[in-house]
Amino acid sequence: MSLRILHIEDDKLDAELVKETLEGEGIACDVSQVMSRNDFVTAIDGGSFDIILSDFSLPDFDGLSALDIARKRCPDIPFIFVTGKMGEELAIETLKKGAIDYVLKTGIARLASSVQRALREASERSERMKAAGELKKSHEQLRSLAAHLQSAREEERTNIAREIHDELGQALTALKIDLSLMAERLRKDNGNFAVAEQMKAEVDVVNSIIVAVKRICTELRPAILDYLGLGAAIEWQAGEFQKKSGIECEVTINPENITADKDQSTVLFRIFQEALTNVLRHSKATKVRAALIRQANFIMLEIADNGVGIPEDLFIKTNSFGLLGMRERAYICNGELRINGSPGKGTTITAIIPADTL
Repeated sequence: MSLRILHIEDDKLDAELVKETLEGEGIACDVSQVMSRNDFVTAIDGGSFDIILSDFSLPDFDGLSALDIARKRCPDIPFIFVTGKMGEELAIETLKKGAIDYVLKTGIARLASSVQRALREASERSERMKAAGELKKSHEQLRSLAAHLQSAREEERTNIAREIHDELGQALTALKIDLSLMAERLRKDNGNFAVAEQMKAEVDVVNSIIVAVKRICTELRPAILDYLGLGAAIEWQAGEFQKKSGIECEVTINPENITADKDQSTVLFRIFQEALTNVLRHSKATKVRAALIRQANFIMLEIADNGVGIPEDLFIKTNSFGLLGMRERAYICNGELRINGSPGKGTTITAIIPADTL
């Protein structure tokens, strides 16, 4: 298969010399020679070339202009200067601007090896770009899958919480009432206080089960998030965290009636939960400050603690699944997660979701 060459050269003898040199080295050539800017642009737009060779000085055109046009219109095609003379400074400038090499006509024997190297590098670059594109596509597919799984998981948690509350919760409440009534009747009608007390103990067991059911439902999907909104859910979670951990948790919400759709509320609430979990496990903090703020263009959730601070290398560790999970949740809503921390100065996690998706 012939090598398709676009050759910018105003001297036909020099053009023939280039072709003969390459073919003498076993490189079959299909050369298109152009001499002017217009012909060069037309050739680039209308043809498909493997490499561009260019003289540096032409009557109404120059090599740097040709190189600039080529970098803009066909940046993947290798560009080599084949010229009569070129100073060292000018040669370095052409290489900085994107030329692969320069070959002096007095040393034309070097052209074949230069062309082969340029084509080899172009092929390797194309392969790298292809691999990078495939990797990016795979990454995007994985993120889409992760977003779908997150959404499905939240939906499943909501359904399970609803089923537990409606079915098991109601059944347990009915059982509690029946046991209480039976215990009261035994006490009044038969005076069987021992059995009545035993049944009362069973009522206490049922009570504890009801409390556990409510706790499980809340952990699966807090009803307050769906019925009272994100701000109320953040305040409730902060209060629960403070009661269980003993770590002071201060919350600021501005404005008080922040609105967000279901997906965004879920994302920010889960990020808040995960951030508090990290505080409890790792920070050794005594205080947490959280702020939920709505501006014209975004909603921001910021969680700052006064703990030992997150090590910088933890920001990029691939097995830091809590941090990765928060980042992916923010990404689901086209947002971003910022993590700032240093030893002894605490950690701040900031989630920002654009308001134009609301």
